Amino acid sequence: MITFSVVTITYNAEAVLQRTLDSTLSQTWSGVEHIIVDGASKDSTVSLAEAYQRLSDEAQNGHQVSIKSEPDNGLYDAMNKGLERATGTYVIFMNAGDTFASPETLADVVAKGRLCELEASHKPLPAVLYGDTDIYDDNGEYIGPRHLSVPERLSWRSFKNGMLVCHQAFYARTDIAKRTPFNLKYRYSADVDWCINIMKAAERKSLPMVNVHQVVAHYLREGQTTLHHRDSLKERFSVMKQHYGLLTTLFQHMKFALRNLR
Repeated sequence: MITFSVVTITYNAEAVLQRTLDSTLSQTWSGVEHIIVDGASKDSTVSLAEAYQRLSDEAQNGHQVSIKSEPDNGLYDAMNKGLERATGTYVIFMNAGDTFASPETLADVVAKGRLCELEASHKPLPAVLYGDTDIYDDNGEYIGPRHLSVPERLSWRSFKNGMLVCHQAFYARTDIAKRTPFNLKYRYSADVDWCINIMKAAERKSLPMVNVHQVVAHYLREGQTTLHHRDSLKERFSVMKQHYGLLTTLFQHMKFALRNLR
């Protein structure tokens, strides 16, 4: 059976966590493992997660919830902890405050990716499933679609034009992801580097990456990248230079600057 590991990283997230918990619990697809990795929160985050775990057990909907709360070395260290514990076919990183687009999102992804058919015929599953993202504010109000367009065909070279697929809308096969942990030398852009490395692994294995042609994630606008915008931009330049070379990265950033002037 196709299963999903949803990894949610939390730290003092009581103001926004509940919407993520409710969205995950409401998924109609039964094969869901929700891994909550908390950085020793000092507010009611862990209490909310524990109440959600009890509610999920009572619902008997095939979902499993696990919670671990301990100090960590930052967001991507916590993500690696979640990745180590993931057992699903695909892993999804859904931050506190982010949600799935609808209760049927995971079921729709399975259908549009033809995952059950591929599994039944013992054919390789796609390395990545991806879709569109809508942006929401802190109050859960719709702002609009993400400004970068998701490509019809995705490759690791696609990201030289920016992070065209939002991290929350990038479902990676767990067996590949476990061999590709987040690089902890990056504080704000390890997710960009991770996605590129996953896509490079897909190309080496000649595995497809499938656009499911629908909104799959609602992304909370305020995040570490937004709060540390300048540092994030510097780090993203370093990531792009590593993967695409200095000249290509400089040229692309000139294009970004011109685009922002319009």
